[in-house]
Formats: sequence, C-alpha cells, structure tokens
Amino acid sequence: MSRRTVLVTGAGGPAGVAVIRSLLRREDLVVYAADMDGWASGLYLVPSMRRRILPAGNAPEFVESVIALCDRDEIDVVVSTVDAELPPLAARRAELGAVLAAPSQAALDTALDKWRLVQACAPHVRVPHTELLTEAGQAHDWAFPVIVKPRSGAGSRGVRLVSSRPELEASPPDEAQIIQEHLPGEEFSVDVIVAADGHVVAAVPRLRARVDSGVAVAGRTVHRAELEETAAACARAAGITGVANVQLRYSADGVPALLEINPRFSGAMPLTIAAGVDMPSLAVDVALGREIPRHVPFEEIANVRFLEDLFLPVDEVIVSP
Repeated sequence: MSRRTVLVTGAGGPAGVAVIRSLLRREDLVVYAADMDGWASGLYLVPSMRRRILPAGNAPEFVESVIALCDRDEIDVVVSTVDAELPPLAARRAELGAVLAAPSQAALDTALDKWRLVQACAPHVRVPHTELLTEAGQAHDWAFPVIVKPRSGAGSRGVRLVSSRPELEASPPDEAQIIQEHLPGEEFSVDVIVAADGHVVAAVPRLRARVDSGVAVAGRTVHRAELEETAAACARAAGITGVANVQLRYSADGVPALLEINPRFSGAMPLTIAAGVDMPSLAVDVALGREIPRHVPFEEIANVRFLEDLFLPVDEVIVSP
C-alpha cells in the first residue's frame, strides 16, 4: 500500500497534538503539521521539513493558503482540528486538491447552529426546550433558572445562567441567541465516529472529572448504553460523517439530553484512543474511502493530564506572525 500524506491543522491545541500522535504511529501515512503560531507544540512532533505555518482560520487568505500547501506538498487528506477552519474549508472542499476529513457542509451548518441542531435532533432524542431570544421566546412559561447562549460558538463563551423572569426580559431580543431549559444533571462528552454510510462505529462517553480553563484534565470513559445510543442518534440526525463530539447532560427526570455537537476532534481525544478507539486513524480511513470495522469496542479507563515539555534547538523554532 502506498503511503498517503496527511496535513493536520491546529497543531498547538490538545486535539491537534492527539491527532498527530495517533497518525504518526501508522507506517502508511506521512504526517504534516500546521498552525498559525510557530510556538505550537504539535509542530515539533514531526520532522522539520513537514512543519507549516498557516493564517488563522477566519483570515480571508486561509483557504487559499491551504490549497497552495496541498498542491506544493502533495497532500492527500486534510484533518482540521479547529472550529473556525471547518466552515471555510468545507465550503471549498472540491478546490482543496485533497480529501477533507470533516463532515459535509450541510452537517456543519446544522451542528454549528444550536437552534437548527435542536430542531434536527428533537424527533429522535430528548432535547432541552429551546426558544429564540425573542419577545415570544421570553414569554414562554419557563422554569428558572434558564440558559441563554449564542446560537453559534464553541465552549462556554457567551453562555449565561439567567435566574429570573425580570432578568430574562431585560435581555434585548436577539435571534442570534437562544433561551434553553437548564439541565441539572451530570454532563458527559461522547466521542463518536461515523462511517461513510451513516453507521455509528463507536460512541465513547467520557465523564469530565476535572476541568481547567474549559479543557478536561482528568476523566474516565464509561459504559452506559443510554449515553452511547443518544449520542449516536444525535450524530445521525445532524448528518455527521467522520468524528464529532456530542455533549450530553442528564435532565431532572434522569434522561440524557443534547447540549451541543462539536463536529471535530475533542481535546480529550487521548482518553478515547487509550480506551481502544483510535478515532483519528479511523477518520482518515473514512476520508480515503477505506473499509473500517463495523463496530469498535472500548474499555472503561481513567486518565489524568499533566504538562509535558518538548526540548529542541533554538534555531528550530519557527518564526511566525
């Protein structure tokens, strides 16, 4: 089998590092690493001739730079680990000159818009009651507190807990935000890998035992059928192919409900890989049209994360804008 070249972007983030480390274990792949910052640690996991600097994902020249890089380095597969990069790359997928290991444009449009996502998943799973932040939405018979958050955006940016009706009604109407039922139960992240035919190969729930600055620094995988089934149903409803991270939280009546879908690799991917499901490797095979197992089991395992240093000669550090 001939070796294929893979470009991994976002090499400075925990997801990028996890993907690069996973793919470097395969002898049939040549891995290039890219980031906007020359200090990105993942750049230095690959040989110096395979390190690349790219503009930020929201820069006008970003996609053109990726196209040029794919042509120059004869890249076969692009794996982006950055939220901001996915929509522009997917919009010009046919121009990249390489296969993009990411969900379709339609799936991204659904997953990255929390209002559309709730509507897509509501017929299939428990979702928190959700309204747009309009006068009609504010007038709903809410049980407080409620959550108000942007329709788009990652992590907890812009998310606020609103404790009373006067506080909610003091918020100016804004259809770029949603009001959502507050779910009081335990929160789980479920890493999901979906084959090209829509079959869910694995859904691996993780309990985030310790979180620092939004990143899980300790956790464990759990076998819990209702979490696996709910996450799989959400991924199918959103039209996901490849890897996604489904966020679930238990409702007051003990049912796992959808919070959001991140259509990318999670920062805690090393735990999922260690549990037995090497999602970066599987995602590349899905992108290349290769056959993958129908089902990949995982084991319950825990992790703690610590800072790790890479040491290198000063002249190897890449100067970047």
